Amino acid sequence: MEYKLYTEIPESKIMDGILKIHQEIFEDTTLPEKAESKEKILFFVAVEDGRVAGYKIGYEVTDDHFYSWYGAVNPEDRGKGIATELMKRQHTYLKDIGYKIVSTKTRNKWREMLILNIKHGFDVMETFVDGDGIHRIVLEKQL
Repeated sequence: MEYKLYTEIPESKIMDGILKIHQEIFEDTTLPEKAESKEKILFFVAVEDGRVAGYKIGYEVTDDHFYSWYGAVNPEDRGKGIATELMKRQHTYLKDIGYKIVSTKTRNKWREMLILNIKHGFDVMETFVDGDGIHRIVLEKQL
């Protein structure tokens, strides 16, 4: 497995791989437009044999606070530690470049992600129901 860091929107082959997984998991086709609007966006991507196996995307909130926005692993590649490795690499890089806090949001339906976040030092900060009636969990970690 090769892990790559992009400090801007990745080239089309990588982005297409991210979008394939993203659309399957999140049922969302608006990621490219949303990503274009973010400043200081980072993509951590796991690539195996030229195809995207997983990704983690985030962006700067303030000069010391980073928001880990989206992450997913191709269902065929789960159980290989890819999500854990992407998270570790993201957090190490963020700490190295001066961020003090990383935050994220998840849902109860993605329990694996919730458990992974808690195992890696995130604290539950709050929960809320969004405008679509979806219960969200806000997590934060000191780097």
